Amino acid sequence: MKIVILDGYTLNPGDLDWSPLSALGEFTVYDRTPPELTSERAVGADILLTNKTPLPRSAIESLPDLKFIGVLATGYNVVDIAAAKERGIPVANVPGYGTTAVAQHVFALLLELTQRTGLHSDSVRAGEWTRSPDWCYWRTPLVELAGLTMGIVGYGAIGQAVARIALAFGMKVIAATRTPRDAVDGVTFTQMDDLFRRADVVSLHCPLTPETQGMVNAVRLATMKPTAFLINTGRGPLVVEQDLAEALRNARIAGAAVDVLATEPPPADNPLLTAPHCLITPHIAWAPRASRQRLMDAVVENVRAFLAGAPVNVVN
Repeated sequence: MKIVILDGYTLNPGDLDWSPLSALGEFTVYDRTPPELTSERAVGADILLTNKTPLPRSAIESLPDLKFIGVLATGYNVVDIAAAKERGIPVANVPGYGTTAVAQHVFALLLELTQRTGLHSDSVRAGEWTRSPDWCYWRTPLVELAGLTMGIVGYGAIGQAVARIALAFGMKVIAATRTPRDAVDGVTFTQMDDLFRRADVVSLHCPLTPETQGMVNAVRLATMKPTAFLINTGRGPLVVEQDLAEALRNARIAGAAVDVLATEPPPADNPLLTAPHCLITPHIAWAPRASRQRLMDAVVENVRAFLAGAPVNVVN
């Protein structure tokens, strides 16, 4: 079997081992593949693996040998799964590998919003503490998490992991989910609009669907507390970025932190790049080495299962 990876660099920039995958067939890995080279590089491949390189219908139809598509991620919108299904090609993703890492990143962002550790460390290194007449100082208000309300939008595995950490910090936790449910493990469920009104921190963990796209817009932001924070480690298009930027500029909310944007990498004119009180990280919540190793291991198992005639994690 010929195995081709179109864009392996993000998963494995050199600190992981490809050998368990390369042992399964004739193996080629490209760091990155521009769309115009996809068909050329994938020619003759039985198994094609992609992370963010698109596989539209035209690419799939140009590869007569293709038998299996593996996505090196949970999201699989880069693949035309209907076109693959018409060809009888299973498409498999990797769910769940980044739960711990993403939940950890939520609180890395939240703690930076509330404590501003980076700002204060830079201040000390710039000599401000040395010159201070007092034994301590702070450059921004410091916010204690205990007693605040964490609002979690989407209560899948990551939302549940965030809830557990929030409870450990002494926060109250409310959640909104598509499936109504009773309170469980200290978490109270409520409707979306009520969550945005009540929460001191709103953290987004719902899937991107036609119903959720743009759900965080000017109308919803206007219902939030002026002291509230918004965190998005889910999907960029959940947020109307211009509306969020304006809310931050007008102090409609206290701050925001996002790990995802509607377009990645962002264009230079993305309004959040210049918005005040906005932290942006480059889609790294999923990326600790341990998390990427779990992803690698799952990709190998997906390929092995396909070769054994019993594919798993099939999305089409």
